[in-house]
Order: sequence, then structure tokens, then C-alpha cells
Amino acid sequence: MRFAFFGDVIGRSGRESVADHLPALRRRLGLEFVVINAENAAAGFGITENTARELFDSGADCLTLGNHAWDQKEALTYIIREPRLVRPLNYPALTYAPGRGAQMFETDAGRRVLVINLLGRVHMDALDDPFSSVDRELEACPLGSAADAVIIDMHAEATSEKMAMGHFCDGRASLVVGTHTHVPTADAQILTGGTAYQTDAGACADYDSVIGNQKEEPLRRFTTRISGGRYKPAEGPATLCGVFVETDDATGLARRIEPIRIGGRLSQTVPSLETVAGE
Repeated sequence: MRFAFFGDVIGRSGRESVADHLPALRRRLGLEFVVINAENAAAGFGITENTARELFDSGADCLTLGNHAWDQKEALTYIIREPRLVRPLNYPALTYAPGRGAQMFETDAGRRVLVINLLGRVHMDALDDPFSSVDRELEACPLGSAADAVIIDMHAEATSEKMAMGHFCDGRASLVVGTHTHVPTADAQILTGGTAYQTDAGACADYDSVIGNQKEEPLRRFTTRISGGRYKPAEGPATLCGVFVETDDATGLARRIEPIRIGGRLSQTVPSLETVAGE
């Protein structure tokens, strides 16, 4: 099975990069399933029904969220109506968080894909333990029997926490990929148990920026410690950042993982992707 995961879509520029590149990528790479982290899709903060619809229309099968899940209040009701929207799984048990943190999908070819969204706890919101939360889901829906693929979005600040999650889920998930820090890491690999892993997928954003935001306000705050206003998404051409994964049909474990970076300032040629397309 071939699928792709794309990192945090930031504002209009990020949404446009998805619309410009994803339809052709789906055809060229033979993608059966696409997951996009969309928690920054609406002007850099949260998601709305309209922005979600843009991403679905561009070819996304599932949208994951993160610490900005509820910045746009309409998301609280939209997520109840939209099963393709997945929020962090590890909200405290006594907290009413609408929607779902894990969702099973069926592709057009009849394969079952479990998507899980987790929120880290290091320098992040005080949620429940993501490790025990994901362990319960993986025990209830084993890869290779109940699911043909398992995709885990670990939305976290600390690289160590993301790496620990990758090893914790190794052999039980097709892909563990980090989001939230918006900078694509160079460590795409298949772990010893067969799980594809990358510490951060990067953002679908204009990289003439500070992690996707216009430079002026972050620079002001760093140099003067005084806020001059809200962060605003950078509006130049965005780079579409993510990962491509191919799995073994029998086990659901990864056979290959390759980074994807198309358009904007980080665009690069990835020969292995061209090889995949020609297979």
C-alpha cells in the first residue's frame, strides 16, 4: 500500500500548495490514502469547515489536529459531523472533547487504515499520557489483522518525545510521524521493528518565515520581549512537506519511506519518488 502524510498546513499559502500539488502527486505516486495535519489551516490558528473542505477537495482523506484544534470555535461542532477530522486522542477522561482521536477508514481498494492523533506533554498542554492512550488503541486494533495500515501523528514539541513514541509503537504501526515544530527533519527511516518514522514532517507553508509566520512579529518578540500584535501566516509560495510510505501488504509494516518537498523555497528533486512513480 502507498500512502502519504503531510505536515501542518499553515494559512492560505499552505492550503494553496496542497491544491496545486496533491492531485498530481496522488496520480504519480499511486497514493491510496492521504493524511494532512490541518490544525493551522485557518489563518494559522485552528480549522474551519470551509478550510477543511478545501483540503478534502484537494485530495486529503483525513485531517489531523493538535494543540490549536479548538482555536476556531466552529471546529467544536464541525468535528461531530465530519468523521474525517481527527483530534488528539489523549484528552483527559473527564474532559468532554468532541469528535474522535482515532478513526478507521476504508480505501477505495477496501483496505483498512487506522489514523491516530496524539498530543505530546513536554512543553505542551497538560493532557493524559499519550503512550498509554496509543497502547490501548493498538491493542484493540492490531496491525496486519484488524488494520492494513496504522498511521500515527505525534503532535509534539520535543524531538525526544516523538522519537520515544516511534520506538514505543515500532512493529505495531506503519508510520509514526511528528508534527507541530514545522521544520522537516532529515531522519526518515524504518525502525528495527518495521515502522516508518520521521521526527517532523515539516509544514506546508512559506519558508520565508519563522516556522510559517510572517517574520516581523516573531523577531520583535525575540529582540524586545514586547508583543506588537498577533502572529500572521507568511503569504509567499509554500513548500508542500511530507513523507511517502510504502507498506508490505501482508504485514502493514513499512518497506520504504521518503521525504516529499515540492514548491517554494525548500523544493528539491527526490529521485526515489520518481522511481516509485515508474514502478
